[in-house]
Amino acid sequence: MGFPCNQFGKQEPGTNTEIKEFVKKYGVTFPLFDKIEVNGVGAHPIFKFLRAKLKGILGSSVKWNFTKFLCNREGIPIERFGPPTSPMSFESSIVKLL
Repeated sequence: MGFPCNQFGKQEPGTNTEIKEFVKKYGVTFPLFDKIEVNGVGAHPIFKFLRAKLKGILGSSVKWNFTKFLCNREGIPIERFGPPTSPMSFESSIVKLL
């Protein structure tokens, strides 16, 4: 699932419709939700939960776009991956949780 956020270098300034149209050219097939905040007082509850359960190297905040959280079927966060980590690099972890 993807959650657009404009808190990282203002990289996603568009509307939800504009963002969803933009990602089509990249072949995005995962669910893309409306733009939210992931850090600070306005952070969406899902990111407050994820950040509280799995802290990163520099604390709980999300440092940059494309941070990934792997959760099990019950929604329990299992592992956190930084932006440069390709989802394919932890495919075996995903398969185990299926």
